[in-house]
Amino acid sequence: MEKLIVNAVSREKRFAVVKNNTVEKIIFDRPEQQSLVGNIYYGTVTKVLPGMNAAFIDIGEVKNAYLHRDLLAKYILSPERSIDKEKKSVTSFVNQGEKLLVQVEKDATGVKGPKVTGIIELTGMNLIYMPQGRYVAVSKKIVNEKENLRRLGMRLKIEEEGLIFRTSSTSATEEEMKNELNKLRLLAVELKEKTAVLKKPGIIYLKDSFTEMVFDSIAQMSDGEVIIDDLSLKKVLDDRYPNLIITYYNGKENIFAVHRIEHEIDKALKRIVWLDKGAYLIFDETEALTIIDVNTGKFSGKNNYQDTVVKTNTLAAIEIARQLKLRDIGGIVLIDFIDMKDEKDKRYIQETIDKEFQKDKTSTKIIGFTALGIMQLTRKKTKVALSEALQVKCPVCDGTGRILSAETVAFRLERELLEHRNSDAQAVLIETTKEVKEAIAPHLEMVGEWIHMKVYFSIEPSHHHHYELKQFGDVDEIAQKARDPY
Repeated sequence: MEKLIVNAVSREKRFAVVKNNTVEKIIFDRPEQQSLVGNIYYGTVTKVLPGMNAAFIDIGEVKNAYLHRDLLAKYILSPERSIDKEKKSVTSFVNQGEKLLVQVEKDATGVKGPKVTGIIELTGMNLIYMPQGRYVAVSKKIVNEKENLRRLGMRLKIEEEGLIFRTSSTSATEEEMKNELNKLRLLAVELKEKTAVLKKPGIIYLKDSFTEMVFDSIAQMSDGEVIIDDLSLKKVLDDRYPNLIITYYNGKENIFAVHRIEHEIDKALKRIVWLDKGAYLIFDETEALTIIDVNTGKFSGKNNYQDTVVKTNTLAAIEIARQLKLRDIGGIVLIDFIDMKDEKDKRYIQETIDKEFQKDKTSTKIIGFTALGIMQLTRKKTKVALSEALQVKCPVCDGTGRILSAETVAFRLERELLEHRNSDAQAVLIETTKEVKEAIAPHLEMVGEWIHMKVYFSIEPSHHHHYELKQFGDVDEIAQKARDPY
């Protein structure tokens, strides 16, 4: 049984996909963190880099966008043979200062700007229309009608156009798809006309990403129910999906709390994830990659040690796939499973995790085990991970998970005091933490002799060990200001 729990009544809109009472995916949409994916911009080429075979585009956002040569419309529509086109540099297809229509396919992350494509996609209920796509494709989830739909697509489109048949197209008539295609063509013309009045780079089409994501999730449901707390969005869904069970929730408690989704969000932000029988996972997310460590914990198994290892790794493989989807982690992922000596066991674990990822819409490539027994995989990254969307770096440790010890700060204080040993002042006032004061206190008499000054402290409680030389002066003046004299 599948459920889609939609929380859309506040500024932060969210929905969760629940299968067999297990949360598979949680999507957030905030005004300040709204995804740019799907938005269409009129941009200006600022740099062309032959070495990268790419160009950077000013689209009017904070960071310039990255566009690879292979995603340029001119490259796609070039009549040359593929082998001849590939030999040509990006400079053969685009010039600095040129104006382009581009669509975001990946949000900015870290220091990288958004990734864009020159192949514009306009999404309908049954079709995705590309004014300059030049090919016909069919959703991977469609099995029986692939060839029929490809032939239909070739009949409907003109040479330079492209079409992708969505899963829902199998239940639509040819006439319905023709009408939808014509509407999408009109939209493409409207967008082109908008560019004529633009004097500088900017957005010309803003995708309602939240509603689109809800639509996509519903399209992937074989059966089930949508529970929603927003009447206006419920009406949209009722009109679009007349055969779907859509329930309106109007209780006082937040819909996510009622269905225990808030609890799953809290778990998905934790570094440690507990498995059944006392085993656990440790997630370490970095800018470049994510490392997952599998531990048996208290799980001892009923038979031998190797039996325990395989069972723990199997539990871990299933939960890791779920957590990567839930946390929306993309990029390189390294999994340190508990060491397995038998190659047959390794193949079994790889097959298990591969089977779990086949349920995932996001493309995942499993590389396999290294010589050190580390499993490698890559998952396509289209937007920021859950942790990046909901959390900020710790202001104390700056995201490292570590801070300078009180002893280290005390040694730094000692060295700086020595720099003032030729001062005319009789005393110094130092603002610091209790822990730093305690670390230097046993040595202050010696330090005082070195610098020929009396040392006074003002204690400032903080998790971040620090110090500041607040004032130099005579003893009476400094002693009056000190809240914790030595």
